[in-house]
Amino acid sequence: MVCVSPKIIIEHCEPVLSRWLWIEYKHASEIAGKNNLLFSNVKDERERRVLSELGCVEEKSIVEMYDLHSKIIVLDPKAQQALAPHEAANFILVVGGILGSSPPKRRTWKLITSRIPNVIARNLGRIQLPIDVSVYVSLKIASGTLLSDIKIKRGINIRITRNHVIRLPFGYPVVNGKVFINPELIEYLKHGIVKDEEHLFRTGKIRSILDGVD
Repeated sequence: MVCVSPKIIIEHCEPVLSRWLWIEYKHASEIAGKNNLLFSNVKDERERRVLSELGCVEEKSIVEMYDLHSKIIVLDPKAQQALAPHEAANFILVVGGILGSSPPKRRTWKLITSRIPNVIARNLGRIQLPIDVSVYVSLKIASGTLLSDIKIKRGINIRITRNHVIRLPFGYPVVNGKVFINPELIEYLKHGIVKDEEHLFRTGKIRSILDGVD
C-alpha cells in the first residue's frame, strides 16, 4: 500500500510489537482509516509485513524523512502549546508509537521531537494519552473541535475479578457519556495479559505477537 498523503504517522518506538501495542495500533487504524495512516521506523521486516495490514509502512524513521519535516507536527506532551484545529487540518500529525508509563518518561521528546531541528510540536493536553486515543483526539481537533471542548477522563479502573482491578492512569475521552476505550484492550487485560507478564517474568523479554512466526 502507498500512502500518498497520510494524515497520521505513528513512529514505531517500542523494541517489540507486543500484543498490547498491536491492539492500540489496530484501533488507531480503525479510527484513522488504513489509507490515512503510516507506520514509520519499522526496522523488522516481519513487523513491516504484519503492520501493512493496518496501514502504510516505512522502514525509515520520521527523523530521516527530511522531505516531510516542514509538513509535520509532532504530538508531544512536553510541547508548550496545544494543537489547534487549523494546524491539525493542514499538517501531518506524528504520534509516538510508545506505550505509556507512569510517571511519563518524556520518550516522545527524546526519540522524536529533539531529533528534528525546528520541528513544530504541540500537546494534546497535560494528561498522558494512549496511542489510539491520541489519534482519535487529534483527528477530532482536525475536524474543527477545540481541545478544550473534548472531555478527557483521567484514569480508569478495569475490574478483572471481584478482588482484582487494573488501573490505567491515562486519559480517555468521554463520548456520548461513555469512556472511549477499545473493547479489545479490555478483553486482553482480562484474559491475555497474565500470560504475557508470566513470559516477561520467566524470560526477561517482552513477548512479541510474532513469536513463533517465520
